[in-house]
Amino acid sequence: MIELPPPEKLFEIYFQAIPERLSVIRVLVKEVAEGFGCDKELSDKLVIAVNEACMNVIQHAYKFDSSGKIVFKIHKQDQTSTLFFELVDNAEPIDLDSVKPRDLDDIRPGGLGTHFIREIMDGYDMGHLDDGKGNYLKMEKTVVR
Repeated sequence: MIELPPPEKLFEIYFQAIPERLSVIRVLVKEVAEGFGCDKELSDKLVIAVNEACMNVIQHAYKFDSSGKIVFKIHKQDQTSTLFFELVDNAEPIDLDSVKPRDLDDIRPGGLGTHFIREIMDGYDMGHLDDGKGNYLKMEKTVVR
């Protein structure tokens, strides 16, 4: 078995948990995705998934408390052509069983973030931080280049 090197960290950004900060995150994700070889369609989809994930943290974990902070990281693994996105917060631990997409037949605004993440990303993992305060979401996407 071939041992791959660990993913290379491209960015680690700390930002205040307010929706207005997401414009910077969207631009960063798009630039990284396109630079990694994603076409425009996939880059746009990755922007949607990451934006929805960030908005879920702001809305559901922090409940729009603007004093909250989010750590956003992007890693890459060239050997497997994979991009990794990670969000970490220090909000109260969320109920992981309640995180699921709503029924698509339930037509109303909002509530599709988890659906987009599942549809766009190849894999994701979420959980609580070891110290009992905070949550994480890790997402990955392998890119055909």
